[in-house]
Amino acid sequence: MIPEHQNHVVTTIETIPHETVTTSPTLLQKIRRVFNRELLLTLALGQVLSLLICGIGLTSKYLADDYHANTPVFQSFLNYILLFLVYTTTLAVRQGEENLLAILKRRWWKYMILGLIDIEANYLVIKAYQYTTLTSIQLLDCFIIPVVLLLSWFFLLVRYKAVHFVGVGVCLLGMGCMVGADVLVGRQQGMGDHKLLGDLLVLAGATLYGISNVCEEFIVKNLSRVEFLGMIGLFGSFFSGIQLAIMEHKELLKVQWDWQIGLLYIGFSACMFGLYSFMPVVIKRTSATAINLSLLTADLYSLFCGLFLFQYKFSGLYLVSFFIIVLGLVLYSSSSTYVAQDPRVYKQFRNVASNPVTDTGTAGPLEPSVTYTSLGQEMEEEPHIRVA
Repeated sequence: MIPEHQNHVVTTIETIPHETVTTSPTLLQKIRRVFNRELLLTLALGQVLSLLICGIGLTSKYLADDYHANTPVFQSFLNYILLFLVYTTTLAVRQGEENLLAILKRRWWKYMILGLIDIEANYLVIKAYQYTTLTSIQLLDCFIIPVVLLLSWFFLLVRYKAVHFVGVGVCLLGMGCMVGADVLVGRQQGMGDHKLLGDLLVLAGATLYGISNVCEEFIVKNLSRVEFLGMIGLFGSFFSGIQLAIMEHKELLKVQWDWQIGLLYIGFSACMFGLYSFMPVVIKRTSATAINLSLLTADLYSLFCGLFLFQYKFSGLYLVSFFIIVLGLVLYSSSSTYVAQDPRVYKQFRNVASNPVTDTGTAGPLEPSVTYTSLGQEMEEEPHIRVA
């Protein structure tokens, strides 16, 4: 007869699970873990934005080259008017704290500055084409990526891992291959007059783009997409209208209006409106940095269309650069960034691997992969958002 305490031991041993040995994941399992549904969706959404930018570039080229309609401010003005009609009026009919007047009372000067930044970013980069080469613009426009990285680090408290910097480097390498291919096939480089001025315009425009994108990410993830677009539509249409009246009214009078030019303006406005409307959706799922890395492929889509529409010369380096950029995007998106613990900005943090919600005052290091809930909305209205 077994004593009682020994019987307890035997029972304990018998209840130990049999599967106590864990095996390391195979290579195929690791690949499946990286190329999950979330990653593929992120890549697809970024390429939709690139295609919209391709449509913007193609319509602009037809307007400038075939119809001599050099009206970048007017084209932007049309987009801001559409944003005003759709999103600003939506804010105007809302009730309570999300009403247009309530938002203006609290943050009108901030959105006024952001609207000016967005307008001038578009204008400076387009203006640079008159002074510097296409190659310089393609290279210097990448300056937006380090700007977004730095601003996200200091103001959004985003923390990156080594794989993210490797992914950024690979994407920039792919962009360098594309510029090299442009040089080899001898694509039209532009006049190149006053090149230093043009290069400075590109750098200034890229810096303003970076500021605008980071502000957009903060507003979209902490307040709302409609508020951002409504305020941009309000102040963008106002200030771009003033700039149009001062700087471009003579060019607008020179346009020989017909149905073809009208369709091109409609196509440009539709692509631009789609870009502005869809970008906050993608930024909310990913980040401003991931968006700008995805947009590096926009020039390649424009090139592929130009092979048929404008008889561009082709080089195998274009395909190489495309796959290198996509590889960089995969590397960047394969691992989550995380937000530094700061109760002044974010209210709650939650480790993805565990269910309990941990308050910011709890001691202990923050896990690298986190989700956060912003202070901008209530818990039931805004689900936890994963920082990509």
